[in-house]
Amino acid sequence: MIHSPPLRLSLAAALLLGGCAYYSFTGATIPAHLHTIAVPLAEDHSVSTVTGLDDRLTRLLIDRFVGQTRLSLEEDPEQADAVLTATIDRYSNEPTAVGGQERTTRNRVTIFVTARYEDRVEKKEIFRRSFSGFEEYDPLTEGLAGEESAAAAALEKIADDIFTAATSNW
Repeated sequence: MIHSPPLRLSLAAALLLGGCAYYSFTGATIPAHLHTIAVPLAEDHSVSTVTGLDDRLTRLLIDRFVGQTRLSLEEDPEQADAVLTATIDRYSNEPTAVGGQERTTRNRVTIFVTARYEDRVEKKEIFRRSFSGFEEYDPLTEGLAGEESAAAAALEKIADDIFTAATSNW
């Protein structure tokens, strides 16, 4: 049995670092052979009154993959070790509560995204999955700004879910 705390820490570090994957303190695990990632601009196939969803989702994904892992951003998907693509498939903004005079008092923005994560070094698809996120707002007091804020919050949740799925499957 190992009783010395420094020796235990050294042994634990050696075991963690001796594996085939890289672990960051965010909990993200990236295979050791991946060094770069390309995140092309997300495609937006939705019909929405909120503009710039594609750019916002792309920036959120880049922030997570480059900011919370050791991966560096590669602009050219053909040169990247990994490629993450995202498509915004659907956007909905529907009432969830109705008040007096049958006026909507709460709306829910829901966004549906398909993401594909590919390991180009080993030439395999890590995943292709659908993700969704939602947020509610008060259309009477918040208006279009509330809808935009709800859409941004929904995209944050989706980006977090995509990041978790891509970095926890190893």
